[in-house]
Amino acid sequence: MPCPAWLSWMLDNRFTETVAGTKVTLHRIGLLPGERGLDIGCGSGRLSLPAAQRVTPAGEIVALDIQPAMLGKLQQRLKTNGVTNVTPVKADITKPGILSGEQFDRVWLVTVLGEIPDQLAALQNIHRLLKPGGTLSITEILPDPHFQSQATVMWLCWQAGFVPTQKWGTAFVFTLNFTKPE
Repeated sequence: MPCPAWLSWMLDNRFTETVAGTKVTLHRIGLLPGERGLDIGCGSGRLSLPAAQRVTPAGEIVALDIQPAMLGKLQQRLKTNGVTNVTPVKADITKPGILSGEQFDRVWLVTVLGEIPDQLAALQNIHRLLKPGGTLSITEILPDPHFQSQATVMWLCWQAGFVPTQKWGTAFVFTLNFTKPE
């Protein structure tokens, strides 16, 4: 089950910022000006909005979530902050055919992988959506009830065709980056 929209405050609070700060997470993702990024399980936009600032002037962020209520919160934040380079999309990352292939420089999931019932299907779709040489970044944080261990993340990403490139954190709070081979 994804985090319900009424609990979105839990994703954007002092504790989350302390253990997996927005700036630190975006630094690990490695977004650069002009890039196109995909924020899977974007929720109310904790990372989508600052990511949009990092890719300006010519870059874009696609903010994907399965929950219309979360996307509604994101759209309100975009409007309030005057952000125009984020495109909200309601979709299930496990379904084939969502979005066209090889269009993103970076894709990230922050405390989202464990909420996806068919994780391998999701990662295979992400592989299809990333440009060759593109980066997949996965961040997991305990006490998230859907926490995935580093070993699980590594195994799933390897099965989907990704190559590990970078690792930060501990067994309980970490970011793992992977590359789609060129």
